Amino acid sequence: MEFDPDNATSGGLQFFGTISASISHEIKNILAVLNENAGLLEDLVLMSEKGIPLNSERIKSVSGTIKNQIKRADLITKNMNSFAHSVDEAVKRVDIYEILELIVALTRRFADMREVKLELESCSNHAVATTNPFFLENLIYCCIDYAMKSKAEDSIIRISIQKEETDILIILGKLQGLSNTDHTEFPSEREAGLANLLKADINLDRNAGNIKIRIPENIG
Repeated sequence: MEFDPDNATSGGLQFFGTISASISHEIKNILAVLNENAGLLEDLVLMSEKGIPLNSERIKSVSGTIKNQIKRADLITKNMNSFAHSVDEAVKRVDIYEILELIVALTRRFADMREVKLELESCSNHAVATTNPFFLENLIYCCIDYAMKSKAEDSIIRISIQKEETDILIILGKLQGLSNTDHTEFPSEREAGLANLLKADINLDRNAGNIKIRIPENIG
């Protein structure tokens, strides 16, 4: 499939915009919760000023909610920072498991909307590659997005890593619904183009119910 390099730019901007919009949506939700709890605290203060005793348990509950939301916001901000810095260098030595952790975190909201659970299997051995982190994140996102459109077994997509000689395999498994999808939809020009830029291969096995992304340990 012939690939127009300009599509890498337009597709990358679309990917960046999609993830950024999702992050901003989550932050707005957190701000809404914080604002609601700030209002509850104001109500408690007004009640106290009128001589109504303060409810310590309610204050603890509000305080706990605020702390949990701050922790959530901190994690989202850290993920956003990592994602933004993925465009700093065209080629970089990266931990593939950390890349997967980031993309799973960034796409979890989309998975929740589709009632799909993303399960990232632990990896005892570090799978490190010299590659373009942003293009790789984009490719993984596209594959997860396509996988979520198919009917996953038990609504779970299991993501794992395997090392094979000088290559690293990223596997999206338990995709039993792939056998019912249109084989002409994937990989599209966007996925094929990203794979070409990364010197990677995408294999969709409908019978086994998985998508395999094979990337070289060194893009060369």
